[in-house]
Amino acid sequence: MKNSKIENQIATTILDQAFKIHTELGPGLLESVYERCLQYELIEAGYDAQIQVPVPMNYKSVRFEAGFRIDLLVNNKVLVEIKSIENLAPVHFSQTLTYLKMSNLKLGLLINFNNKYLKDGIHRIVNNL
Repeated sequence: MKNSKIENQIATTILDQAFKIHTELGPGLLESVYERCLQYELIEAGYDAQIQVPVPMNYKSVRFEAGFRIDLLVNNKVLVEIKSIENLAPVHFSQTLTYLKMSNLKLGLLINFNNKYLKDGIHRIVNNL
């Protein structure tokens, strides 16, 4: 099966679970709440879902063991950046794409749970997919 197909299937499940959580909890909670709930639902669905995954990085001669943290990493294939804020800013899209590039991943989902309708807070970010 092509990698992009696998990543797209994982993304579909992530979004299905995100909609389920948003329907039950609604907007307005902390990012960490949505992160834990999404991790729980994905594990229940049979996925490997890790939260706050440290990604090492190098800058010149310095190695940072945790250059940044991925909010949610699913099956080591799909990165999820979770927000619960009034409005996404351009920096959030840039941040997600940079995280994809630095972790050598192809697909990321930027999800802002602080929307009346979750569909308005979902953004797919790709890195050479």
